[in-house]
Amino acid sequence: MSRPLIHILATGGTIAGVSHTDHPAGRYTAGVRPVAPLLAAVPGLDDLAELSADQILSLDSKDMRPADWQSMLSACRRALTSPAVEGVVILHGTDTLEETAWFLHLTLPAGKPVVLTGAMRPADHPEADGPANILDAVRLATLPEARDKGVLITLNGRIHGARSLRKYHASQLDAFSSTQYWNLARADGRFAAHDLAPLPRVDILAGYAGAPACLVDACINSGARGLVLALAGQGSVPESWRAALARARDKGIPVIRASRCSGHIPRNGNADDDGEGYLTAGDLPPLKARIALMLALAAGMEQPEIQALLPTL
Repeated sequence: MSRPLIHILATGGTIAGVSHTDHPAGRYTAGVRPVAPLLAAVPGLDDLAELSADQILSLDSKDMRPADWQSMLSACRRALTSPAVEGVVILHGTDTLEETAWFLHLTLPAGKPVVLTGAMRPADHPEADGPANILDAVRLATLPEARDKGVLITLNGRIHGARSLRKYHASQLDAFSSTQYWNLARADGRFAAHDLAPLPRVDILAGYAGAPACLVDACINSGARGLVLALAGQGSVPESWRAALARARDKGIPVIRASRCSGHIPRNGNADDDGEGYLTAGDLPPLKARIALMLALAAGMEQPEIQALLPTL
């Protein structure tokens, strides 16, 4: 029986990192090693699948930009349209992996598996976790059960769906959590048919004790096309922000109320959303609400359409 062809897209990250051996705190540089030696270091990989690979980026994922998401999207679309390719695996840094996964989940069509993985230890660490994660990702990408699930993520022996994924720990190997079993995940691809270039800028503003309203004006005056408010509790808007947010509304800037906590933001619950013109994120966390708003604006959606969209994501 022939082995399935899995296409690897390498973007850098800790999984391709190299340590600073003379640094006492274990500092390393991400995105140094190219994809070929990373794959060669994985025992048993050739037994699972035939592999092809492209090095499309060499970044520390803290430096990932929306333009880089679009590069990944284009590379994924090219690979997935090949009849020979059975699935795609993306090697990615962990810091912004949840954002990339969500972006691709909304912009890739259902069908062939797309799996993201990374590592918490650099490639030259004596107990590097990258090789095992790559092996798991390729294995997952070959499974029929991984089709039509949207973007999946595997690290440290666990599999996650993109919708509820978050990085919750800064350093431990089991750094990611989710509230949805991967086999219950469903493909989204809501924006798979849209031309999304360029993505408009959307900023996130944190609500905290004493946060100044001038931050709202600064974002709008420097080019933001939308705002997501990462607010306390059930999305409580500081009174001191209301005038600045009204100015944003009057300029046609959509503003989403989200929470820095877990849980659902009820519309018109903790604010007069209809009267003030706010959108509400439902249970989408601020990072994911931002991406949804960027995509909605790029697709030409108006505010009523965006509000109808958000609870369905």
